[in-house]
Amino acid sequence: MKKLRFILVLLTAVFLIGMIIPDDIVIPVEGATPNDWNHNTFWYESWGSSVVHKGIDIFGKKGTTTLSSSKGLVIYTGTVRKGGNVVAVLGPKWRIHYYAHMDSYSVTTGTVVKAGSVIGVLGDSGNAQGKQPHIHYSILSIIPIPWLATTQTQGWKRMFFLNPHEMFI
Repeated sequence: MKKLRFILVLLTAVFLIGMIIPDDIVIPVEGATPNDWNHNTFWYESWGSSVVHKGIDIFGKKGTTTLSSSKGLVIYTGTVRKGGNVVAVLGPKWRIHYYAHMDSYSVTTGTVVKAGSVIGVLGDSGNAQGKQPHIHYSILSIIPIPWLATTQTQGWKRMFFLNPHEMFI
């Protein structure tokens, strides 16, 4: 019983520490400004087989440096069918910062990054091949935020996604 109580206290402490760490966010494409993405594409539908677009696409020249938008721990690097070359970083407030369509990445799983650290270069991998080079950037909350849910298509999923555009303005 004491061991279980200790584990619960430890998990609660880890959770709370993760929630109080400040989340200072930077735009994840070197030199980009809000003019480099469409401010209305977050949760835009119809977005192909994904149905809704759960992030923003930040456009730039192929090979432009991609930065970690937040401090955190790289929890995934690899290739996925739609996203191509991707990196996922677990940041403060238990949020996952997801970067897709990269030409290449320069970090490995387990790497600790700070906001502005180089994680790769902008590209057109995955289902972005043949399109203008960009980074698809999403912010997923591991902890649901129920008041963000809507009646839109897949609106219940919105409680797990934050609009990156709102973080940068």
